[in-house]
Amino acid sequence: MPRPDFPKNIFEFEKWFPDEAACIKFLIDSRWPEGFICPRCGGREYWWKAPRHLLQCKYCNYQASPTAGTVMHRSRMPLRMWFHAAYMVTTLTPGISAVQFQRQMGIASYKTAFLMLHKLRSAMVRQGRYKLSGVVEVDESYIGGPEPGKPGRGALGKVLVVGAVDLRGKYANRVRLKVIPNASMAVLTDFVKDDIEIGSAIRTDEWDGYNKLEQEGYHRIIALNELTHVHRVFSNLKTWLLGTHHGRVSPQHLQAYLNEYTFRFNRRGTPMAAFQTALGLTGERLGPTYKGLYGVGKGLQLWTHPANPIGS
Repeated sequence: MPRPDFPKNIFEFEKWFPDEAACIKFLIDSRWPEGFICPRCGGREYWWKAPRHLLQCKYCNYQASPTAGTVMHRSRMPLRMWFHAAYMVTTLTPGISAVQFQRQMGIASYKTAFLMLHKLRSAMVRQGRYKLSGVVEVDESYIGGPEPGKPGRGALGKVLVVGAVDLRGKYANRVRLKVIPNASMAVLTDFVKDDIEIGSAIRTDEWDGYNKLEQEGYHRIIALNELTHVHRVFSNLKTWLLGTHHGRVSPQHLQAYLNEYTFRFNRRGTPMAAFQTALGLTGERLGPTYKGLYGVGKGLQLWTHPANPIGS
């Protein structure tokens, strides 16, 4: 039996998930599409423990939670709130900021809205995902508002991001984005090895940081005027950060936003197919804690926008 389908629009969403019971049923059907199987003994029969929302195996009494291993595990927020958040994150073209989400859902605490969205973002990076392949454009860009200092790779006060886009014919296919400490040969070579299949044709500019790619089994092509796709990705990324999040993303959280942008870009043709992934139903994704999100670098701001003093 396949996993359950996905609601195609807001009307279907409201019809499918009118209450907590409907959300729990969807979780169970998603976690055990072939029917319940006890993680401990393999038993297929269970008692439903309604007060705690647990499935208890009839043979070994193991208690399994439908939310275990997901971003919703041990959360005090209603499941329906989580489902709404996942729906908005995966279907709204520009995404949603924590401020917007807080207002839309009537959440009292900004911190709660912020944490929920970051937990969803943590589920957007699939372990063991396929590498880019074929013809791939690679370049770096500084993300941040205007800062003093010399232009180009020597810019100060910004965050350096490397990006890669593989092509299918004339069109961009998939993207990878990563915050990097510098544009050294070691850093850029490691990025390419981690995210691009050996043997691929890598289009770059003349930067010496890519000089080792041929030794690593790649075919490097210096193409100064043919990096249009990766440059467009960077341009749209900056527009998205400024538009949806009003330009207030701290350096310590930037990778999470890059993950969301990548997730949305790579699933732009099938946004609803990402619904289960965002909830963490396709892998072990407990997500970060608020303390973990603000453990270091609190208060750092990458972008500034005087009209909106609240972070996203």
